[in-house]
Amino acid sequence: MDDSTRLLYCKDGKRHGSLNPEFWIDDYMTFNAPIYADYQATTPVDPRVLNQMLPFWGGSFGNPHSNDHVVGWRAAEAVRESQISVSRLIGADTDEIVFTSGATEANNLALFGLARGASPSRRRILVSAIEHKCVLAAVGALEEREGFNVEVVPVDSEGFIDLSALEDKLDDSVLLASIMAVNNEVGTIQDLPEIAGLLARHGVVFHCDAAQAPCAMDTAHLAECADLISLSGHKIYGPQGIGALYIRRELHSSIEPMIYGGGQQNGLRSGTVPVPLCVGMAAAAEIIRVEGADERLQIACQRDLFMGLLLDSGFQVAVNGPTGGRRHPGNANLRFGGFAAQEILGSVQPRLAASSGAACASGIPEPSHVLRALGLGEREADSSVRFSFGRFSTNRDVREAATLVVNALESLVQGGVAPVPAVEG
Repeated sequence: MDDSTRLLYCKDGKRHGSLNPEFWIDDYMTFNAPIYADYQATTPVDPRVLNQMLPFWGGSFGNPHSNDHVVGWRAAEAVRESQISVSRLIGADTDEIVFTSGATEANNLALFGLARGASPSRRRILVSAIEHKCVLAAVGALEEREGFNVEVVPVDSEGFIDLSALEDKLDDSVLLASIMAVNNEVGTIQDLPEIAGLLARHGVVFHCDAAQAPCAMDTAHLAECADLISLSGHKIYGPQGIGALYIRRELHSSIEPMIYGGGQQNGLRSGTVPVPLCVGMAAAAEIIRVEGADERLQIACQRDLFMGLLLDSGFQVAVNGPTGGRRHPGNANLRFGGFAAQEILGSVQPRLAASSGAACASGIPEPSHVLRALGLGEREADSSVRFSFGRFSTNRDVREAATLVVNALESLVQGGVAPVPAVEG
């Protein structure tokens, strides 16, 4: 999206009372606001998504589980249609979609739900070394509290699963393997069909955290690869607070619910389903399903422009993660030799929003486990910044962001900030 079309998504938006989506997006994306380069942490809600959600905050407020009147029926129909849209995104059937509060809950339901009903003969769990923190924490709890044996599958220097190491670990004692589709820090896109084929030979259940996948790749056939798939609304320009877990129909009876109550969603996840959030996630899924291919190409060009400007800046800048095409199109994880990431990020405030790692790890004073798994030393990891671009990024944003970073580096040098060595001694 160039500067002349940055309001395209709201020009056709409907007005609801005093809330005008055209004003909202113009105000949100004004050039006086910070340049947003943290799309992998969260995405802004697309105004078209907001338009779809608005009626369900007002007149269409029904409880979808109220079966005795038309208000409940209409809400239930909205949830059913939302399931259809989310299922289309990954090539699943409608009844295989369970709405959750987000990808973290979906990951926990997949892992704990399957493990607690597992056969005593299958007590091993495999995870990649670069999984999301919530997956690593969940399997850690299964190991510590419930006696499972958790084994980590290594990755190479670009974040790709070591398929030979995975194959060597597989046998009939493995219950499941959890391997994310697209990494949230360095953007690595895994070879899911190849991984699925290895796991299927031993009857190993494949759980895939696909929160980042819809913005990075074609997910139309994802359900053909994985048995359990976690999705997130706020990673695809939908609302925060909603996610989904795809559960292959054959596994429904094998999943122990984590939340008990009225038996909603086929007893897999009790509680009143939040209709507006479901509708929002579904609208976001439809948009990205239809427009995603063209959007990914444009964002990749912007990302490459940004990286090119920094790589040619004269400073020691290196790319973390994949160097080829199997990378999230918006991801630019860069290592700045001689600088600390926190110093750079502090110097570009409040004009540029980026991050030194995954948002889930904010406040944790330790190097990125993802970068360490790729073979980077602690100092190298501490000098790395993740920039991520998306739907509402413009070429002007990208150029200005690069200028802000270069200016910050020059300012840090002039200020005599103690450098952080780029290479371990």
